[in-house]
Amino acid sequence: MSDALSQARALLHSVFGFGDFRPGQEEIVRTVLAGENVLAVMPTGSGKSLCYQLPAIVRPGLTLVISPLIALMRDQVRALSAAGVAAGSLNSSNEPAENSRVLGLLRRRELKLLYVAPERLARPDTVEMLAEADVSMMAIDEAHCVSQWGHDFRPEYLSLGNLARQIGGRLQTLAFTATADAPTRGDIVEKLFAQSPRTFVRSFDRPNLKLSFKAKERSTRQVLSFVQAHQGESGIIYCASRRKVEELAEALTAAGVRALPYHAGLDKAVRDANQDAFQQEDGLVMTATVAFGMGIDKPDVRFVCHADLPANVEAYYQEIGRAGRDGLPADTLTLYGLSDMQLRRLQIEQSESSDERKRIERQRLGALLSLAEAPRCRRQTLLAYFGEPSEPCGNCDLCQEGVELFDGTIEAQKVMSAVVRTGERFGMEHLVAILTGDLTDNVRKFNHERLPTFGVGKDRKPMEWRSIFRQLSAVGLIAQDLMEHGRWWVTDEGWRVLKGEAKIELRKDLTVPKAGARRDRRAAKAAVIVDDADAVLLDSLKALRTRLARAQNVPAYVVFSDRTLAELATHRPTTPGAMREIHGVGDAKLERYGTAFLEIIQGGVS
Repeated sequence: MSDALSQARALLHSVFGFGDFRPGQEEIVRTVLAGENVLAVMPTGSGKSLCYQLPAIVRPGLTLVISPLIALMRDQVRALSAAGVAAGSLNSSNEPAENSRVLGLLRRRELKLLYVAPERLARPDTVEMLAEADVSMMAIDEAHCVSQWGHDFRPEYLSLGNLARQIGGRLQTLAFTATADAPTRGDIVEKLFAQSPRTFVRSFDRPNLKLSFKAKERSTRQVLSFVQAHQGESGIIYCASRRKVEELAEALTAAGVRALPYHAGLDKAVRDANQDAFQQEDGLVMTATVAFGMGIDKPDVRFVCHADLPANVEAYYQEIGRAGRDGLPADTLTLYGLSDMQLRRLQIEQSESSDERKRIERQRLGALLSLAEAPRCRRQTLLAYFGEPSEPCGNCDLCQEGVELFDGTIEAQKVMSAVVRTGERFGMEHLVAILTGDLTDNVRKFNHERLPTFGVGKDRKPMEWRSIFRQLSAVGLIAQDLMEHGRWWVTDEGWRVLKGEAKIELRKDLTVPKAGARRDRRAAKAAVIVDDADAVLLDSLKALRTRLARAQNVPAYVVFSDRTLAELATHRPTTPGAMREIHGVGDAKLERYGTAFLEIIQGGVS
């Protein structure tokens, strides 16, 4: 094992140009090299792909990678090929000649990684081919799709667990995702693994992302102000409707911002052209519905803005996670209003999902609203949802700007008294009805109108009490069990407040901003501090990268990432050996691009 891990370390440097593993990667790679099945939940930008790509290069045989979107396959194959790794994909967007080439490599056993969609594995000819291909590992990327999509419009995901039996032999199975709560993880294990895998749940924290929420005022103006603070940087703006996508793209363009729309109503050729432009060019802004994103692995996205409230906290996490995948600072902003909340609730109720699924989605939406209305550090609230304790981050709007608070101890005690007096068995709506004195059928059914807490909160509207519930959840005084019908229970810290041993402050500005609230107009700072001379050099290096990427018809980051260019501009290597020590410069890229970049650097050295 030590020999295999030593080989992996050497390849990490020579192939990928990385000096060391990122946090959490080494243990997973070691486990994969030992032949164990693995489920890994790791945040976006943490290097999930490397955890199966590196063992695939080290170990004999073929690694089969199941990917949900063609764009994901294409980008990963491009990046691996640029690094000198034998990788290919079989998909419907390939030219027939490309599929023939990949099949030839597969028959000659010259491939290390083969990317396919789950639908292709439903074809008997594909299964027969793989049975002869010496497949040793199967890696399911974006494994949460097994749970989220497998039950609905892509049932082929549910058959992946049978693939080992179909192609013969023992097939080591690896599943990777950036976001999976406990119910989703359980679903993944049940559908993919005959025996429980080694499970790794790494920190969900993305400390390089600044988290901000703002109540909607004039949303178009708010979005424009945010984007203008990031002039010349690549970013994504998510909208809830196609119409808003188009309107924002037009408004940004009129303001001098290079912006393109993306939604399912556009012609496929237009969508593809816009996506390719975003991938290959610097400083382009994409306004989009959620149809855009999962297939995007552009590491230098410097900001993500939600012009409307996302569907739930998992969607929010996934979507902001498309920013700053290179590990450098990135900015996020989410706008929300009461109409957003109403729309999301309506979408849940009008869906064709089962009652159980609707219940879970209601709770997930509630968690997002808790985040929007958090009284303190947003990162603490977000990480608490995933069961991860943390300290105030100093990199969110609430940490940096603060909010107006009031002593909410009495309100908190009223809520927790209702929770305890009903046996910690009920959901929020029932508890709110008790607090406001609403004599509902369920209140009568359980005789809860006789409780001392019935009607003690008549002075507040139900909406206010829901917000207080979300705030108390955000600070960890009460918690909700998604697996047991959304029941609320009081935590140890909550009992301290209930007994009068501690106080709690809550937000005063729940969903309506204070008049004259100041805007954050601070422009995003460069990820790597460079002086004026280095900045000029960095621009020259970016221009060269763009020319090389266009000549090869690949995204700019496939040549070199922003981090690599920033380090080149900062350290100014003048020899191949010195350039080889820069992050992201492996042997293949040094041979292909080294001379051209060194010429630019040497020309800039006085």
